[in-house]
Amino acid sequence: MKKIIILGCGQVGTSVAEILSKEDNDITVVDRNASILSDLQNRIDIQTVQGGAASPEILGQAGAVDADLVLAVTDSDEVNILACRVSTQIFNTPTRIARIRSASYLEHPQLFEKDIDHIISPENILTNQIMKLIEYPGALQVLDFAHGKIRLVGIRAHYGGALVGHAIKELKHHLPKVTSRIAAIYRENRAIIPTGKTVIEASDEVFFIATRNDISLMMKELKSAETISRDVFIA
Repeated sequence: MKKIIILGCGQVGTSVAEILSKEDNDITVVDRNASILSDLQNRIDIQTVQGGAASPEILGQAGAVDADLVLAVTDSDEVNILACRVSTQIFNTPTRIARIRSASYLEHPQLFEKDIDHIISPENILTNQIMKLIEYPGALQVLDFAHGKIRLVGIRAHYGGALVGHAIKELKHHLPKVTSRIAAIYRENRAIIPTGKTVIEASDEVFFIATRNDISLMMKELKSAETISRDVFIA
């Protein structure tokens, strides 16, 4: 069992508290809003403390003296940063995680080196994912591995793609100089572990691993040129 303090009872803090409380953890949630804390405590088995998340007194009441982890996810970057600093310098909390939104803070990581172990930046995560999808039009998902040198890409197969209607083993004949691997296929909501004999069908969701330079070539094997669009609309 881990003793975890969650600072902030917004959407993120509430969701994390609900998930972690199911895993037999000792959870304490801190927030200024008493009614929100009361509602949460009535729904799940947690402790709550009303007050400012960065206050040494409030953190002490929340049990920071022997907490394993402090998760600072209030709606204020400044409060999250200060709360982690207090947790480090006064309570010596082993692990501190903070949500930081402002780019002006994120551009100076030296501010967090001593007091924050992990930074969560939802805006950066979303922006990076959008940029990857723009870079590879038609991709369903793009995930980085090995610091971005290798990527896992998901794409829906369409008629007209060179490999659609053919066995995966033919890929090495189409692209002899490309090193890639088809890792999984989803067909009509059913997962398929592919082999060389597996035939790619139109509408399959195909997930492949390739280097960044080879991704576009792989995508052309699964989609015709007409189905790849670079139009971008931001609403």
